[in-house]
Amino acid sequence: MLQVLRVGVAVLGFAALAAGAVGPAHAACQLIKATNSAGSKAAAARASQQTVLETASELKRSKRWSYVSLSARRVQGDPFWKAVRPDGVPPEARLRPDIVTKRFYTTCFTGVVVPYVCTTGSAACGR
Repeated sequence: MLQVLRVGVAVLGFAALAAGAVGPAHAACQLIKATNSAGSKAAAARASQQTVLETASELKRSKRWSYVSLSARRVQGDPFWKAVRPDGVPPEARLRPDIVTKRFYTTCFTGVVVPYVCTTGSAACGR
């Protein structure tokens, strides 16, 4: 009798999984883009990456996620002075190479008023 009960529970559990009633929770993702400036390319990159980390932490808190993970996503450079650069960052202002890590994709360029500006993109996923 106990064996029949175990098999019945196992079959019901499998049927529920197959129907989608019970299953793994899927992570939700959101693109984060942050732009910062500084006196050097390295400092601007670090500042934009730090802003991404802070934004991911705020997102985790606001969504009440138990975790958040970041993965690099390429984004366009985002100039502060859109009136001067309405079409985005001109090719001659881009500073190569881009800085790409597992968590951040950072594009840097020369600024209009500040020497260096970097925009970092990451996908923040959590549950």
